[in-house]
Amino acid sequence: MVFPLYDDNPFGFKSPPYVNWALIAANVAIFLYMLSVDDSGSNSATAVILALAFIPAGIGHHNVMLPAFVPSEVTLVSYAFLHASWLHIIGNMAFLWVFGDDVEEALGHLRFLLFYLLCAVAGALAYWASTLAANVPLVGASGAVAGVVGAYLLLHPCRKIWVLAFMRIPIKLAAEWVIGFWIGLQFLNIFAGADKGVAWWTHIGGLMAGALLVVFMRRPGVKLFDCDEDRLLQNQNSPPLKRWPKRVDS
Repeated sequence: MVFPLYDDNPFGFKSPPYVNWALIAANVAIFLYMLSVDDSGSNSATAVILALAFIPAGIGHHNVMLPAFVPSEVTLVSYAFLHASWLHIIGNMAFLWVFGDDVEEALGHLRFLLFYLLCAVAGALAYWASTLAANVPLVGASGAVAGVVGAYLLLHPCRKIWVLAFMRIPIKLAAEWVIGFWIGLQFLNIFAGADKGVAWWTHIGGLMAGALLVVFMRRPGVKLFDCDEDRLLQNQNSPPLKRWPKRVDS
């Protein structure tokens, strides 16, 4: 397992990644709110999660949440703002913090928001396709975040990233190795039948959507597989000013 800490971002952003910050803030705020809700009665945390989580068997039907009805189509997005535990949300938000701002810079603010939501939908549909009649609710931003990771790989495969390998060893590797290892791990877990409590196909669906969407949604002039620029800037004697440096405390 690899846990991202921060990447070598050799350019100053034209504007701060407001959307990425807002998505992280929204996920954290909702998680903290759910922790504060009394888990009893019709408006309990469990009831809210069951209403807003994505359930494959619910496609085409409606879930009931007092005082309103939540169409199952809405849960294709709403599930991505719910998390089951501290470890769950910390892992997803760490990936979004490290990779999201670069993708937002490449797409622009509004297109990045649309991109993120579409990746969430793709992740849910991949989960649905892998288990059509399942009643197990899906929660977590993993599908959307996987889309961000896929887009980052196409944009900056040579960008250096500091990660914690096996959650213990800090190491600096190119994004293509870090993300490639992460992708391989997803397929290994699928074929090995690992942890049934993790929706591995959601990760694959989001990843594929992100890699496809970034090709069409990036700003004019933004290059794919831009290794030359990354290597040139990383080899300069005086690294350029980073207006918005990013780190995650290990």
